[in-house]
Amino acid sequence: MFNKILIANRGEIACRVIRSAQKMGIATVAVYSDADRDAVHVAMADEAVHIGPAAAAESYLVADKIIAACESTGADAVHPGYGFLSERSAFCQALEDRGIAFIGPKPRAIEAMGDKITSKKIADEAGVSTVPGHMGLIDDAEHSVRIAAEIGYPVMIKASAGGGGKGMRVAWNDDDAREGFARSKSEAASSFGDDRIFIEKFIEEPRHIEIQVLGDGQGNCLYLGERECSIQRRNQKVIEEAPSPFLDAETRRAMGEQSVALAAAVDYQSAGTVEFIVDKDRNFYFLEMNTRLQVEHPVTELITGIDLVEQMIRVAAGEKLSFQQDDIKLNGWAIESRIYAEDPVRDFLPSIGRLTRYRPPAEGKDASGATIRNDTGVVEGSEISMFYDPMIAKLCTWAPERIQAIDAMSAALDGFEIDGIEHNIPFLAALMNHPRWREGRLSTGFIAEEYPDGFEPIEPSEDGLKSFALAALAMAQINEARQRRISGARFRPSADAPERQKVVCIGKQRFPATCVETLHGISVKLDDADQGEVTTDWLPGQRLAAIVHGGATFKFRVDPVPGGFRMRRGGSDLTAKVLSPRIAELVALMPEKQPPDTSNLLLCPMPGLVIALHVEEGAKVEQGQSLAIVEAMKMENVLKAEKPGTILKVPVRVGDSLAVDDVIMEFER
Repeated sequence: MFNKILIANRGEIACRVIRSAQKMGIATVAVYSDADRDAVHVAMADEAVHIGPAAAAESYLVADKIIAACESTGADAVHPGYGFLSERSAFCQALEDRGIAFIGPKPRAIEAMGDKITSKKIADEAGVSTVPGHMGLIDDAEHSVRIAAEIGYPVMIKASAGGGGKGMRVAWNDDDAREGFARSKSEAASSFGDDRIFIEKFIEEPRHIEIQVLGDGQGNCLYLGERECSIQRRNQKVIEEAPSPFLDAETRRAMGEQSVALAAAVDYQSAGTVEFIVDKDRNFYFLEMNTRLQVEHPVTELITGIDLVEQMIRVAAGEKLSFQQDDIKLNGWAIESRIYAEDPVRDFLPSIGRLTRYRPPAEGKDASGATIRNDTGVVEGSEISMFYDPMIAKLCTWAPERIQAIDAMSAALDGFEIDGIEHNIPFLAALMNHPRWREGRLSTGFIAEEYPDGFEPIEPSEDGLKSFALAALAMAQINEARQRRISGARFRPSADAPERQKVVCIGKQRFPATCVETLHGISVKLDDADQGEVTTDWLPGQRLAAIVHGGATFKFRVDPVPGGFRMRRGGSDLTAKVLSPRIAELVALMPEKQPPDTSNLLLCPMPGLVIALHVEEGAKVEQGQSLAIVEAMKMENVLKAEKPGTILKVPVRVGDSLAVDDVIMEFER
């Protein structure tokens, strides 16, 4: 077994590998860039080596720096995690040439499967069902148009070395094909150092289902069930689950056996994932093979009980797998939610900054008996940088049944506190309560179909709105009790406390209420209807409130505002003010403040770098015309004109770093 492993990665996956290595008694080495000097993975490891500037191309992607770190620390193995150098066959070979083990497959398998064009040919020869497409490389934008027309729209334009949704575009017509080729090629070059592009048929209404394989390079290769990864946005996975609610035993076995056949064709060792597109009739087609640990591997670990990182380490050290295919049993259901630093109400644009508050739900068994797991690489005070992927954490739940796992995830998301940056927890929480998701009626178009105009906080039902009002009343009464305590007056609830008249204002809704403190809680009438008793152990200053009413517990994220609270739960985001009847009358008469008119401005939608300006001052533009490209967190965002007009000013230049809402262009009114 290895004495010391260097983890050639950062963030949550570096922390994840370190945990397994520590469990096995193996020393660890972290590497870090300027941006990660104070990162969690650096503190967790036994040793840490600085490898360069913040930009990945000057640090985490420089193989020579990683190898030098191995040699200076005496590391005898490298775990690459995912991304960065994890699927670079040249890096693997360079390590082997120096007698350093690569915890992953051999160079031949990486090279064959890492190239999507070559992998499709090998898959076809191995008897694996493949998607129709053009197996050759695309030379330029016009070539992409010709090939797309031959295949038939819609098509998927993809980077041969791509992954993680980068370098991928769906084209529905010739214009899409030209722009998709340009953006895919550029993103592929910056993310992978390889700008080769190919095109395949885009299958409509598809599911994205992948098979986890594990081989030891000594004749043993197994499949560990599947993961459903159909909830995606811009080809980036958002929620994963295992097993799939769609597959039957026969299809699962067929997909697993084909995956093992493909792995055997390249003498695969280590953990790997074979991805498939599955249509509505359960026909499946090979998409690609990822020769590394997947982001979503925790859900497989939760339903199989197998530590995939440990198995990767053991296989790389020359051990055989200690179990056979018949030993693999799928137990229960697991859900993973990817928590990203992005603003869901601003078209999911990246958000950067410091985590002024980071309080994940407690790991282990929750009150319902479900298991909570949170893989992360941050703590309170960590910085979310523009240089890397925006993932903050991977929140996972396990339960015996799918709906139980979903309900546990919903509760865990409601109990997850993050401040300082915007994040997608409200969107994830809304998804957990979406009927189509709960029924398992999924496709990769789910988010685009269900949220065609983007995400807005959901409006709760009438009963749901009353739960917000009841919670606000309870917390307001506790605040008043605290004020009486501070002034020296009685503050403890008692049987003879006076009734208090209140009005709860939520948006345009008004809920007249009567409440009285009791020995156990607060007795409430809302709209003259007796609601019974509301209890809570919430105290002023706490950001989470658990309210018990009618035998049910409701968790709210709470932030104080003048006269009330901002409250978030289940994807809803409301402000509830608890006022006296007279104050409520006066508030209703106040004029609403109108936001400033920015209709003549092109504002930067996210923190990022201006990498292209397509127009100059004085230029006339048409609706839909590309105006600028801003790069943020390794993704290129094309900003287009929303209407015809003339450019009055362009106050920025290519290479400028911009903040949210910085002015990029001003139009004549």
